Amino acid sequence: MDLQAAKSGANGARIDPLDTPAAVAPIIATPTPTASATLAAPTPPAPPAASTGPGTPPAAAPVAAGGPFTPPRTRPRPGAPAKAPPRALTIREWPESERPREKLLERGAQALSDAELLALLLGSGIKGRSAVDVARSLIADFGSLRELLSADRPRWEAQLGIGPARYATLMASIELARRHFREPLRSSSALSAPDFTRRFLLAQLRDRPYEVFCCLFLDNRHRLIAFEELFRGTIDGASVHPREVVRQALLHNAASVIIAHNHPSGVADPSQADEGVTRRIRQALALVDVRLLDHLIVGDGRCYSFSEHGLL
Repeated sequence: MDLQAAKSGANGARIDPLDTPAAVAPIIATPTPTASATLAAPTPPAPPAASTGPGTPPAAAPVAAGGPFTPPRTRPRPGAPAKAPPRALTIREWPESERPREKLLERGAQALSDAELLALLLGSGIKGRSAVDVARSLIADFGSLRELLSADRPRWEAQLGIGPARYATLMASIELARRHFREPLRSSSALSAPDFTRRFLLAQLRDRPYEVFCCLFLDNRHRLIAFEELFRGTIDGASVHPREVVRQALLHNAASVIIAHNHPSGVADPSQADEGVTRRIRQALALVDVRLLDHLIVGDGRCYSFSEHGLL
């Protein structure tokens, strides 16, 4: 068969090689990459232009990757506890010769300071402060030992480390001191030992912030039967009723009486009102055969005696 016959169909038609399926199939072009699909390499920055002009500072030296080297700083680790201050010594850790109790037993109470005596009454300190430290702070806050011992309860309990128990202990010690001054008056004559009477009245009345009128009821030997506060007033006066003085004198079966009151101002000189009430009380007591021995006015550290100044 010749080439022409091989290229002829069954019906004898001539088939062109271009009419074959392979020849008529579309040509698929190889896709070219798009601009979005290609990644361009980063362009390194251009080095700074070197300046050769006069007066221009030289270019900075290149910095190594990661920045300039910085020496590490010594810092405490996060969350590490701060260094605690040195712990204060407790009184038990003091030298034995410096402890208030041992010092008192060895050298006597007069060898102790005001703060050390007060510390013994307090008994103990508070956290971080010894009893002596607390006592020093109390004296400094009140201004003086006298102000401290005459302060009222609310002012006391407002201080750090002072509660009802310690306040009660301090008040009990003060009352014991007052009663100590009263004991000699029970065993000896108030007239033969006038200093005892004055010291007792100073301890009782000197630091009162208001006027208080009191009576010392005595037996026929001028020994103390009872001491009573009969009237209480304000900072500059108190109402006194002679009949109440007479009633209490009869109640105690007293043979004589000494009356006394304080001046919160500290000035012990008598006023005209003081002289007038003294005369009325003397006359009222005379009606029941009770003698008025003296009228004492308590000031700041001294007493004024009506008897010594010839006013009775």
